[in-house]
Amino acid sequence: MELKVSPELKEIASFDSKIPSFKTYLVGDWVSSKEFEDVVSPIDLTVFARVPRIPDQMIDQALTKIYEKGRWEVRDMPGEKRLKTFHDMASLLDKFREDLIEALIVGNGKTRAAANGEVNASIERLIRADLDVRKLYGEYVPGDWSSESLETEAIVRREPVGVVLAITPFNYPLFDVVNKFVYSTVAGNAILIKPASRTPLPALLFARIAEIAGFPRHGLGVLTVPGKEMDKIISDKRIGVISFTGSTETGEKVIRLGGVKQYVMELGGGDSAIVLDDSDPTYTAQKIATSMTSYSGQRCDSIKFVFSEPNVYDPLKGTLIEELKKVKIGDPREEVNMGPVIEKGTVDELEFAIKDATEKGARVLFGGKRIKDNYVEPTLLEIEKERVKELYLYKKEVFLSVAVMVKVENVDEAISLSNSRRYGLDASVFGNDINKIRKAIRMLEVGAIYINDFPRHGIGYFPFGGRKDSGLGREGIGYTIEHVTTYKTVVYNYKGKGVWEYM
Repeated sequence: MELKVSPELKEIASFDSKIPSFKTYLVGDWVSSKEFEDVVSPIDLTVFARVPRIPDQMIDQALTKIYEKGRWEVRDMPGEKRLKTFHDMASLLDKFREDLIEALIVGNGKTRAAANGEVNASIERLIRADLDVRKLYGEYVPGDWSSESLETEAIVRREPVGVVLAITPFNYPLFDVVNKFVYSTVAGNAILIKPASRTPLPALLFARIAEIAGFPRHGLGVLTVPGKEMDKIISDKRIGVISFTGSTETGEKVIRLGGVKQYVMELGGGDSAIVLDDSDPTYTAQKIATSMTSYSGQRCDSIKFVFSEPNVYDPLKGTLIEELKKVKIGDPREEVNMGPVIEKGTVDELEFAIKDATEKGARVLFGGKRIKDNYVEPTLLEIEKERVKELYLYKKEVFLSVAVMVKVENVDEAISLSNSRRYGLDASVFGNDINKIRKAIRMLEVGAIYINDFPRHGIGYFPFGGRKDSGLGREGIGYTIEHVTTYKTVVYNYKGKGVWEYM
């Protein structure tokens, strides 16, 4: 598997051998190390690049530099210049679009359409940073409402925390990097990015683009470090905020290690779709099938459970099976709908989950077969409502294209089954009965509800984030700002000695 890179971006890698060795951007300098980590393409499971494994000493030096110098460089950069730099980055993303698409296809196994869409979303997120700024203003608090504070007043400032550690997942390795970069730095923070070890190249390419655009040199670093070696960094007191996207189990560990910090945590999902009797089964099936199969189901907002009222259940099931039959699976460089999943182990987990489900009375309606290695069919199961809670799939999110259909008597049962899961990221409701829809909106314990559509977070025009084991805080334009900034109250006392002499 060969990776093609433009001349202007080749400076960050050595192409002396068949497999290019990349450097990483460490707070102003492109550096390498004696040890490298292989980067494997999910398309054919071959090594197509290597990235440096940064040692502890270099990381500590980078932390010192970004804490003592970088955070002030970003904060002291006028906001208008930050926005101008973001726009320049957006133009460069477009200029190097083919490089980024190549990295997403080869490194992630994305189809060309999906890779191009991720580049577009990243460009738009940079351009729309101006909408985040609306939440950066402070407040004025008069003191004349209490005898204790009479003749005083205060201003409440919103300030950057300092250094943000952004830990990004494999599934959107460009957009998640750009998104966390934008809301962190537009607020005046410096940022360290820890990309997923399976898909580090988009973060490195973006760092080069940020450098070309003129972003403060000491305000950005990319840590090519295995996740198991992140404990010391996470617990470092110089890190003020951790923005993490990943599994619930890893997120819980991050919070335990991080201690007293601010957090933005988008964790496990696996969303529910509630289908009402008056819904259109064809339209609903198309939406659910798209949600299930988009990027092979490797999305936190992918629909995993379909709780359907009885009158629409059979036509919905039949149509959904027909929609899944249309899905073409194969090499993402060809005309297919679904490419490979990121690693073989995830397919192993799916096979275990299917076996567990069938042993507990579930029926496989479609798919569930491994085609080869890490290529797998989308899977649709059904089970009686009395046994659904026993399933491994119900208790844990399997990050693949798999969903379970359950026939329920009414919307109340559907809400109860959805709420009983440990996760609470999103939910969908399909139908027209406004009273049932309003009940679902009121009672569902999730961060976002999509009416007659499947969950999709997009660039964050609408804020998203989980409840329960699905996370803390919200990601979204103008909303995440609240979690990467802090308040500072300044109180003026006009009764102080000599104050009135100047009034």
